[in-house]
Amino acid sequence: MHENQPHILVVDDDKRLRELLHRYLSDQELRVSTAADAEEARGKLAGLDFDLIVLDVMMPGESGYELTRWLRQQERQIPILMLTAMEEVESRITGLESGADDYLSKPFEPRELILRINAILRRSGQGQSDSGGDKVFFGGFSFDLARGELRRGEAYIHLTSAESCLLKALAETPGVPVSRDRLAQASPEIGNQRSIDVQMTRLRRKIEPDKKIPRYLQTVRGTGYVLMPD
Repeated sequence: MHENQPHILVVDDDKRLRELLHRYLSDQELRVSTAADAEEARGKLAGLDFDLIVLDVMMPGESGYELTRWLRQQERQIPILMLTAMEEVESRITGLESGADDYLSKPFEPRELILRINAILRRSGQGQSDSGGDKVFFGGFSFDLARGELRRGEAYIHLTSAESCLLKALAETPGVPVSRDRLAQASPEIGNQRSIDVQMTRLRRKIEPDKKIPRYLQTVRGTGYVLMPD
């Protein structure tokens, strides 16, 4: 195991699942640490750097939602993949609103888990991509469609999986309005139209000087949204 391999923190109160994920992710050439609850996770986060957190929602004491909100309040931009036994749309929206990057319902296939982890790591700059990709420029930002990466100058701007999918769907046709239905189809991580509005609000916070008067991510009444380049 090499030091430059991504380091994953698995937080789940189910000991059996923690051990299974530790073995499986280690077999996928990832470095893995585990924690049984939010308190133990905080201790490890204080002393170690992680590239991604795989986080259970329902835990004794502090929930995964609460730990995620705390991390975002601390301006810790570690990507978070939430695991939950709940499949309701409201639960997924709550996770995304808390600041999670992606959401996976239990039970899940291990292969799907590793695919989602790799996708998040690529978006956060930890994965590998052979393509430089086309770029769209607006307001001092550049967005690489192939990598799903947003930069302001040379500075990397962290995007969740849903935010990256949403921006990509708009950046593919700059200046052309995209309906909410089409955005939902192009962005499976988002899920539904209400979630699209939630993600747009979050994305505007990272891009717009004044999110109440958006310059680049504009609303098209009765249709959806449009990305307006310079």
